[in-house]
Amino acid sequence: MQTHSRVAKYSLGQVVRHRNRPFRGVIFDVDPEFANTEEWYESIPEDVRPEKNQPFYHLYAETEATYYVAYVSEQNLVPDASGEPLEHPDVMDMFGDFEEGRYPLVGHLN
Repeated sequence: MQTHSRVAKYSLGQVVRHRNRPFRGVIFDVDPEFANTEEWYESIPEDVRPEKNQPFYHLYAETEATYYVAYVSEQNLVPDASGEPLEHPDVMDMFGDFEEGRYPLVGHLN
């Protein structure tokens, strides 16, 4: 049996934008392939539902109106070129100060 390993395109602490939705966020975890619930996956309209066999990213996400945690496929992310930090309140619990377009990790990882 042949296994395929994918290397995640984006890394922890990197600021990214959603390709089609008006939000951006900082990556705080990566799944090598889809690892959410089937109910969540089926809730995505079929015409825009991503393939499961790609990295999925957990983001501290924000829009102009709110902060939340997002789960996004690699194909739907692009690097954020704004150079602006996020205002999400949970970012500073895991990361240091914003510098050069990213947040450095602080503390321990499991």
